[in-house]
Formats: sequence, C-alpha cells, structure tokens
Amino acid sequence: MKHYYNPMSRAATTHWMLLEAGVAHEQILVDFAQGETETTAYRAINPMGKIPALVDGDIVITEAAAICAYIADKYPEKGLAPAHGTAKCGKYYRYLFVPGTTLEPMFTAEMLGLQDYPAQSVGFGDIERCLATIEAMTPESNWVMGDQFTAADVVFGGTLNFAMQFGWLKEPSEKVASYVRRIRERPAYRQSHDPSWH
Repeated sequence: MKHYYNPMSRAATTHWMLLEAGVAHEQILVDFAQGETETTAYRAINPMGKIPALVDGDIVITEAAAICAYIADKYPEKGLAPAHGTAKCGKYYRYLFVPGTTLEPMFTAEMLGLQDYPAQSVGFGDIERCLATIEAMTPESNWVMGDQFTAADVVFGGTLNFAMQFGWLKEPSEKVASYVRRIRERPAYRQSHDPSWH
C-alpha cells in the first residue's frame, strides 16, 4: 500500500488514519513546492494533482474521506467503522461526508469573501447554517459514535482541528474546542501532526 503524502496537506489526515489502523504502508513524499503533483506520473495517479492518494495494488483512492473510509472498511477488525448494514451507518456516513461537501466549501467561500450567492442553491448553504451544523454534530463527550472512535472522528474531528488551527473557525464553542482537544490527545494524531498543532 502506497500513501502519497505531504505533511502540509490533507494527507496529514490520511496518515493519521493509517496510524490509527496500524497499517503498514509505504509513505511517498510528494513535494508540491517543486511541482511534483503536476508531473505526468502523479497526474496518472490523481488527475486532480492533489494530495493525498492511496494506491493499494490496482486500486487508487483519492480524497481524504474516501481514503479513511477505505482503510476502515479494509480492516474491520480495527473497529474504526460501525458494522455494515447497521443503523449506526447512517450517522457514520453523514460525519464522513459533511466536512468535504459542506464545511470546507463554506470555509473557502468565507476566506475568499464570497457573499453574493443564493445560499439555498449551493450545497454548502451559508456560514450560519454551517456553524449550526458543527455545533449540532459535535459530541458532548467521547466520539461521534459514542464510545467507539471511528474514521468519522478522523474526518470530522480532523476538519474541525484544521478549522481552528488556520482560523477558519474563529470562535469555537467550548464543546467544539473540547472535542478538538480530545482529538489532539490521541497518540496516532500526535505522531502524524506537527507538534505545534497539539
């Protein structure tokens, strides 16, 4: 299994997931500052020229949430996903997909100062809806699936962590800040992220 990685990218999240699962893998550093994501060889792996990418034999997975879900599904004995077909899966999938489809686009729109658009016509709505969603979805204690830490925490919690680190989430509630502190205390998180992020 090959993990195409740069520590200053969303690959920090997938590296964290690989460590949570204890999966042996080859870590391949991709230097985007040197244009390595623009090479023909890398574009054959990920036409978007983005990091991360995971190659498992003939299977290529891109997008951080998809990689995390793939790892959780490939190694069910690690307990990083609810059992397939159970009622818990609906909640789990929501936490996997909301960050990439809703929260990150909204934070990007905010950073770019985009305001003149119909909020009901775009998937990410507006900042008020996103902040309300974050508050509603953040667990009061433990993890998003209760006592079981899962890939959903890596994706959702990792997104909130980035949002706080980079100032996207300017005034997190104590509930959100407390959840992110729990995330940052995990040994696999601490191994996979710059110490200044702890």
